[in-house]
Amino acid sequence: MAGGKETPRQKMIGMMYLVLTALLALNVSKQVLEAFAAIEDNTQRSNENLYFKGEESKSTLIEEVETLNKPKDKAKKAKIKTYLSIITKLDKETGKMIRFIDDIKFKLLTEAGEEYDKNSPKLKDKEFIIWSKYNYKAPVKPIRFNLFKVEHKDNFDVPMNTLVGSEIGSITSDLGMDLWGNFKKLRKSMVEIAGTYDEGIGPDGKKKSWKLKVGDINKFDDSKDLQKQLSKMMIASGNKVNPEDLSTLQLVYELMSKNEFAEYGDDKANIHWLGRTFDHAPLVGALASLSSLQNDVLQAREKLIALLKSKVSTGDFSFNQIEAFVAGDAVVTSGGELNLKVTMAAYDSDKNPTVVINGGGSQETGKGIVNIKKIATGNGEQTISGSVTILSKSYIPYTKNWEHKYVIVAPQGSISLPEMSILYTGWDNKIVPVVAGSVSSDINVIGGTKRKTSWNLDGSKYDGYFVNVSPGAKKVTIQLTGKDKDGKTKNMGTFNYKVKPFPNAQVSGTTISKSTGFIANVGLGADSPFTGITFNVTGGTVDDVPFTGKVIPGSLISKIRVGKKVGVEIFYTKNGVQVKVPAQALLKVVN
Repeated sequence: MAGGKETPRQKMIGMMYLVLTALLALNVSKQVLEAFAAIEDNTQRSNENLYFKGEESKSTLIEEVETLNKPKDKAKKAKIKTYLSIITKLDKETGKMIRFIDDIKFKLLTEAGEEYDKNSPKLKDKEFIIWSKYNYKAPVKPIRFNLFKVEHKDNFDVPMNTLVGSEIGSITSDLGMDLWGNFKKLRKSMVEIAGTYDEGIGPDGKKKSWKLKVGDINKFDDSKDLQKQLSKMMIASGNKVNPEDLSTLQLVYELMSKNEFAEYGDDKANIHWLGRTFDHAPLVGALASLSSLQNDVLQAREKLIALLKSKVSTGDFSFNQIEAFVAGDAVVTSGGELNLKVTMAAYDSDKNPTVVINGGGSQETGKGIVNIKKIATGNGEQTISGSVTILSKSYIPYTKNWEHKYVIVAPQGSISLPEMSILYTGWDNKIVPVVAGSVSSDINVIGGTKRKTSWNLDGSKYDGYFVNVSPGAKKVTIQLTGKDKDGKTKNMGTFNYKVKPFPNAQVSGTTISKSTGFIANVGLGADSPFTGITFNVTGGTVDDVPFTGKVIPGSLISKIRVGKKVGVEIFYTKNGVQVKVPAQALLKVVN
């Protein structure tokens, strides 16, 4: 982790990991990084499924239109062609975004020093990072990456500098702002493309033309507030939305909506989404977030194509396909709540699905979606499964099995002490809490006091606490807590430390000259791990004869024979505070 080309922040991270190793906590970090790779792998699989579901629906419409050659099928054929033209427009816009995000992934990998050949991928080869390449015939399909092969999984600098800038409070990255701007533009264009079309003359003899224009909603308190703002925008003057489309169009807009500015961590207000997403994110975490963004795009695409296909009856069911669809948390801490959404790939809001959960759990049925909640127990990869049943037009039940894999990460935390592994009395012991899977951390000190602070070491800045041992304490206990994204506080571990007195300073030098005397200096020695300490000699004694200042005059030992040793006591201050116990030494007398 050390090298001449590393930034000060990378050196700081390297030092923290060395300390974590000393505290036997390195495995925590490694597990978290591997979990990010597992999350990203699951997200990419979901992305492929969403892509193929959209393709299957589109293929069904293409096959249907090719069979409509009779005069009575003219109106239906024209209707399907209208929907296919809308899908073509959607794919053009979504394809641009998918490729733009993939290009950002390549940039992050390149900036982090990863070696790969994007033109010669090898699918499912564990020795390759790139498993597929861009296909102009399938522009909506994301490129497949293998993050388990990434060497610099814990590189924090590249994602931050590339997509945020140097400070979380001020986004200076043009690429990051392009990502945010393009995502907002795609949300707007997808909803407007799917909501604006002409169905021709309906059975009632009236022309069916629909029109939708939307703006940007980038600030909302919660889902209800977003829905309220969105409903008002959808029915604004000039808009004419097909009532059958309204719920899906709103759902897609909600799916692709993110608060631009929000609170983040302790005492950090108005932090941009880019900062909240990529601040201090390791390389694999940033790549996973980008894949998740592609997942949002592909979910929106799949839902809109399903909406268009549902307008055309192609069999017993009037929606896009009969496949179980489950989406939700891919990683959850032990004791946390697992949230899933289970439905068919497309649904009929008048015939809500019935879901069975193997092993139990709670559920709430909404419009075509069943929300499942289940307390996560155990650790490692888990599988939840069940079945989902829908009704055909003739109310005949149709059942499919479903399953969802997720990873449970045990709530763990560690504390790094950048300068020492024990606590000393009479000293500001520096503590840096490290909590995986939490947005903020805190400590409670038993047997001492704490105060929040920051300090610099070798050009790097640390944020943590000064812990001072209480007088007479023989042991100090530090309780580590962390807050999750929902603001819930969890105990992440208890750490016990032995107490030792701060080491006394030692006198530098072994001889004293009868002619020139002795210049008194004290210190902790070259091997001392402590930094930021200033010693100043104020005086002392030579065989109980006092002197002032740093210099012991030779006249004080003029009557002592050469070769004998004299005892000296050196009085000194440590960082401006007089030390009660003097430094002592035996100096050999020389000419």
